[in-house]
Amino acid sequence: MLLRSLALVGALLLPACVERKPATVAFSAEEAAFIRKPGTGVIVGHAFRTKPSGAVVNAAGEVVRLVPATAFARERFANLYGKRKYIPHSAYPRDDAVDPAYSDYTRTTKAESNGRFVFDKVAPGSYFLTTQVIWGDEAAFSREGGSVYDSVTLTGKETEPVQVILSGN
Repeated sequence: MLLRSLALVGALLLPACVERKPATVAFSAEEAAFIRKPGTGVIVGHAFRTKPSGAVVNAAGEVVRLVPATAFARERFANLYGKRKYIPHSAYPRDDAVDPAYSDYTRTTKAESNGRFVFDKVAPGSYFLTTQVIWGDEAAFSREGGSVYDSVTLTGKETEPVQVILSGN
């Protein structure tokens, strides 16, 4: 029983030990500046994860980030997510030191209780959208869910809102 428990703990901690590649691209405020320009684009989304049981958990009240898809952000997302669009909560880096200006060149909103969110007046450009969908007891050793993202490009010619689903799939 003890051996099985230790194996389970090791399996839970293993994703947290994933080696992250060091950044090779510096953040560029000039490259990200388009996020501060006025635009006419609207991004409408729904953020959620589906539990193994099939139940859907919405990103109720979670911060949703709109991140310009700069060279720095592309490398960062590739290092964090690899080829997936989901990182388990246990694998998210705890020592994620990043250039403070990076956060200054993002926009945020909060997901409603149903996981829906909106960004309006978005300038043309390519973006990443990301949020967390976490569930379980906050005092528990390990919580379920994690971080999800997707990408979107606005051309400035959109006549309808651009729809985005952040589910990790």
